[in-house]
Amino acid sequence: QVQLAESGGGSVQTGGSLRVSCAGSGRTFSNYGIGWFRQAPGKEREFVASISWNGVADYTESVKGRFTISRDNAKNSVYLQMNNLKPEDTAVYYCNPLQQWPRTPLDSWGQGTQVTVSS
Repeated sequence: QVQLAESGGGSVQTGGSLRVSCAGSGRTFSNYGIGWFRQAPGKEREFVASISWNGVADYTESVKGRFTISRDNAKNSVYLQMNNLKPEDTAVYYCNPLQQWPRTPLDSWGQGTQVTVSS
């Protein structure tokens, strides 16, 4: 079973960039599709992006063209590069192995990493 930990959040102004990272443990990391999800205050957790074991990506419509998901299986890591950030991107960001491609996560969550975008 793979376990994941998020890092790299922070505070930026509108239009800025951040990269959040997801570090995995376990020998089977490369077998999993991995998703990024986010939860804003007062809202439900939502899908952001996912990447399959062989690099196929899926994005929610609101981040297409601004966010890029990538993975480095040699480092057991998945990254989310976020450009042209908007205040509505403010949320706690979580990564999670996918139970079903492309957007269904496993039902276990880490602490996440906070991303704050100010106007």
